[in-house]
Amino acid sequence: MTSTTPPELPTQMQVSVLRGIGDVAVETRAVPRPAAGEVLIKVGSVGICGSDIHYFRHGRIADYVVREPMILGHEAGGHIVAVGDGIDAGRIGQAVAMEPGVPCRVCRECKAGRYNLCPDVRFFATPPIDGAFAEYVVLAADFAHPVPDSMSEDAAGLIEPLSVGVWACEKVQVGAGSRVLIAGAGPIGVMNVQVAKALGASEIIVSDISPKRLESATRFGATRVLDARTENAADLGIEVDAFIDCSGAEIAVKQGIRAVRPAGHVALVGMGADEISLPVGLIQGRELTITGTFRYANVYPTAIALAASGVIDLDGMVTGHFGLEDVEAALTQDGNPDTMKVIVRPGGVG
Repeated sequence: MTSTTPPELPTQMQVSVLRGIGDVAVETRAVPRPAAGEVLIKVGSVGICGSDIHYFRHGRIADYVVREPMILGHEAGGHIVAVGDGIDAGRIGQAVAMEPGVPCRVCRECKAGRYNLCPDVRFFATPPIDGAFAEYVVLAADFAHPVPDSMSEDAAGLIEPLSVGVWACEKVQVGAGSRVLIAGAGPIGVMNVQVAKALGASEIIVSDISPKRLESATRFGATRVLDARTENAADLGIEVDAFIDCSGAEIAVKQGIRAVRPAGHVALVGMGADEISLPVGLIQGRELTITGTFRYANVYPTAIALAASGVIDLDGMVTGHFGLEDVEAALTQDGNPDTMKVIVRPGGVG
C-alpha cells in the first residue's frame, strides 16, 4: 500500500465513540491511512441523523445491533488531505461530500446499478462499521464527491439526507406540475419538500402533528400544511399524484394512500413499525404503485447540482453546532421542536 500523505498530518486524532446505550465519550485513535483507491478526508461537518439517535438510545435498529464500541455519524463533508495509490494527488485539498455506503461492486444488485441493496455494503455508522464523528476518515475515492468551494462544509454533509429526498421523489416520479403529499415535516420530510419544489411540483402538501415543524415546511416550500391531529388529505377531498411518507406512522400511511389518485405512486421512507396493515382493496382498485426506499443510489451528483444551483437551501436547515466533546448533547436535541438539523464539527465549533 502506498499513499500520498502530507508530512504535516498528525498521527493521532480525536473521535467520539458510542460505548453503550446512552454512553458516548471522546477517545484518541490513530489517524487512518488511505489504501489503494481511497482518500483520507479531514472531516468538517457531520449531520445528526435519526439513526444516530436510535443507536444512542437503543443500541440497535432492527437487525443492526451495536455489539462493540462504534463511532456514529454518516452525513459528512470535508476536505481531502491525502490519497492512496492510484488516486490523483491533485485531489488533495478538494472539498467533498461523502457518500457513506461503499458496496462490493460485484454482486447482482451492484451489477444492476442498485448498489444501495448490496448485501455487503459498508455503510458509515452501521454496525460494525465506524462512522464520521472523527477528525479524519478514509473513503473510497469515487464515493468522495467533489463539491464547489462555495458550498459550506455543513451543506456538503447534508448532501446525504438530501439524496434521500432526491431518491424518494425519483421513485414517485415527481416532476413539473406534480401534486405531492408528504407526511412528516422533520428533516427528511423538509428535504423532500425542497426537492419536490426544485423538480417543479405545483402543489406540495405537508402533514405533521407539530405546528413548529409545519412552519418550517412552509418556509422551505410547502404550498399547504395540514395539522395531522385534526386534518387529513383524503377527508378534505385532496387528490395527489404522489405520496411520500416520512413519518413512519401507520395512520399517516393509511390516510396518505387514500389521497392518491388512480395509477399514482407511494414511497415509504419513514421508519416506524416493522409491519402495518394497508388498504389492499383501494390499492388494487386504483392500481397504485407502492415502494419502500432504502438509502439511495446514483443520486449524489444530482443532489450536489441542486444544492450548488441555489434551489435547495441546506445551510438554512442547520439549527445547532456541537464539538466532539458535546456529541451527547447533540444527540438529544430532537426533543426541541425548533430543531431541524444539528451538526457535529469534529475540528471544533468556532
